[in-house]
This record gives sequence, structure tokens and C-alpha cells, in this order.
Amino acid sequence: MQILESIKLAFSSIVANKLRSILTLLGITVGLFSIIIVMTAIGAIQQSFEDIFNSIGTNNFIVTKYPAIRIGPHERGKYRNRKDISVQQGEKLREITSLPLAVGMSVNRGGRTLKYNNIKTNPNVAVAGVNQDLFIARDLKIGEGRNLTKADYDFARPTVVIGTDIVEKLFKNIPAVGQTLKIDNFNFEVVGIFEKRGSIFGQSQDNFVAIPLGTFEKIFGSERSASLIIMCRDKESIEKTMDEVIGALRKIRKVESGADNDFEIVTNEQLIQQFNDLTKYFKLGAAVIAFIALLAAGIGIMNIMLVSVTERTREIGIRKAIGAKKKNILTQFVVEAVSLSWVGGMIGIFLGVMGGNLVALQLGVSIILPVEWIITGLLLTTFVGIVFGVYPAVKAANLDPIEALRYE
Repeated sequence: MQILESIKLAFSSIVANKLRSILTLLGITVGLFSIIIVMTAIGAIQQSFEDIFNSIGTNNFIVTKYPAIRIGPHERGKYRNRKDISVQQGEKLREITSLPLAVGMSVNRGGRTLKYNNIKTNPNVAVAGVNQDLFIARDLKIGEGRNLTKADYDFARPTVVIGTDIVEKLFKNIPAVGQTLKIDNFNFEVVGIFEKRGSIFGQSQDNFVAIPLGTFEKIFGSERSASLIIMCRDKESIEKTMDEVIGALRKIRKVESGADNDFEIVTNEQLIQQFNDLTKYFKLGAAVIAFIALLAAGIGIMNIMLVSVTERTREIGIRKAIGAKKKNILTQFVVEAVSLSWVGGMIGIFLGVMGGNLVALQLGVSIILPVEWIITGLLLTTFVGIVFGVYPAVKAANLDPIEALRYE
């Protein structure tokens, strides 16, 4: 009952002194808002990145010419000078290794325009030359029609499996499977349609087509580096499979003993860790801003509570005269301080979650509810209220009842 009464008194004080209360609570609102909006936005982006990274497969790893994340022109130049990973090297790797369940290969060319009769796509379609194992390693599913067959690969047939964006653009009112479209003025028969995969960061994952590797090389040449997706038999065999692939690829690419690998091994765990390393500085910056704002807010709460103690000196004297103990007065003012802190904190948390998810929506990623940060925010507001409310509460509890009653 005493705690409920203290909470009522706290809200009465806020209502009675609106401007003073708003200015006091602004600091804690800004502090919680700054950290919650950053953590919510980063959490939403991180979740989307993890979804992308996990699409590699928990039992898979990738072999590429370039690292997954590169920073600075020096880094780009360093890796650009590496030898390309050729399709022939990928085929050789597939022959001499025994541990991988599948060795998927893909070579990509972006910015292509596809045509069907007088209809054409924007010049932003990605064309991927793939081998049969890539569909296994990437778990690419066919929604309509069929997959590329062994004969398509062996004879480099002009067959294509298309994403749903291509269907919506070129084949709105007719069945796409069986139709002939043009890629760079070469005719291709549509044999299948991929299942819809949606978009990430506003970028569609369905605006691409897959053709046999041999067909790709006929059209675009073989001067592009391939990416290899290695599918392991299970999660426990990843390390052994990785060691075998690295050893075999160093031998194929004639890397000298003791020299660094001239290719990159990428796993989804590494990608997630790299992303976390990049975002930790944003989190640190938000924490510093929040600390400064919360410190200012705590000082404001202490100030308003000291003013409240002075204004209510006579009330405190009356309460003590009719039997209130020190702990009752102490509890009353600490609860009031925490209540004040919670009002500002809840506003800051609400605005932070809303703001962070608005950023996520603008980036085209899924919204999240950062429960752990909401709980952290509530704990911080409670901590600030207690720490900065104790001194005014102790001062109120230690007032002499006779002197307090005489106070005008």
C-alpha cells in the first residue's frame, strides 16, 4: 500500500509540475532512446544478415577469390591481383577430394537484360553459370518445371531456370515453362522456375537466372573467377573437409609451401563474426551517448527530488508526528524517484524501438522486438532512479519532525 501510495504521489508531482518534470525526464528519455534505436536497428539488420549467411548452409563453406568483407582500396587491390579460381580448378578439386558431399560451382555476370518477344527486363538481372552440385549445396528448389539435367550440362544446352521476378516481368499472362527468351541475344529455353525467396535490404533474391556452366562460358567467356560451395556430410566433418579442400586447392593452384593461401575460405560463422566486429563500434558509440544522457538525467532526478523534499518538508513532519518511521519516508522518496525515472525510460524505450524498426523497414529488413535490450533499459532506469534518489530520500528521512512542522 505504501509503495502504491508513493507511486501515486510521484505521478501527482509530475502532473503538478509539468514543465519541470518534462525537462528532468528528457535526459533519461534521450539516453534510452539513443541506445535502444541503435540496438534495435542493428539487431534487425543482424538478423537479416544471419538469414543470408545461414542460406550458405550450416554444413557448407565457400571458397572464393575475395574475402566476404573488404575495407579500403589497398585491400581491394591486394586481392584483385590474385589468380582467378577457374572452372577447371573446381572440376579438378571435385575429382581429387573424397570428403565433400558436393562441390557446387557458380560464375556470375550481372547487369543483363532478358527479352521475350517485345518485352524486356531492366538491365539488372544476374546470370549464373552453375554446375549440377550447386543446386544440392545451395538447396535451390524448383517451383515449376524441372531442374537442369546432366544432359544440359554435358552438351552445354541453351536451357535456363529463372527466378520469379523474371516470370512477373516477361510472362505475366502465359506459362513461362517451355517459352524461349533471349539473354544477350542468345535464345534459351525456360525449363524451370525457382521457388520465390523474397528480398533482403530491399534487394530481390529472385531477379536471377541459372544456366549450365558450359553454356555460360560459350556466351561470356571463361575470364571470370568462380565461387565454390563445398557441402560437408555433417557439421562434425566441416574441419576435416576444409583441411582436405585447402590442401587440394593449394596443390591445384601451385601455392608454394609456407605461402599464404591465394583464396578465401568463408563460413557463415565467420561472416556473422565479421559483421559483429563491424557493428561493435556503433554499439559502443550508442553506449557512450546513453551514459552521458543518463548521468545528466540522474542529476536532474536528484535535483527535482531535492526540490520536492524542500517543498514537502511540513508534510514529512506531519507524517513523522503521526508515527511514520525513517524507512517509510525513505521508501516513499526512493519509489518516487524510480517512478519518475521509469516514466522517462519507458518513453525512451518506446520511441527507440519504433525508430529502430522504422530504420529496418527503410532498409527492407524484418522488424524485431529487442526484448533483451528492453529489459536492459528498464534495469538502467531503475538503477538511475535508485542511485540518484537515495540522497534526497535519506535527507527527507533524517528531517527532525519538530523542525519540519515549524517549516513555512
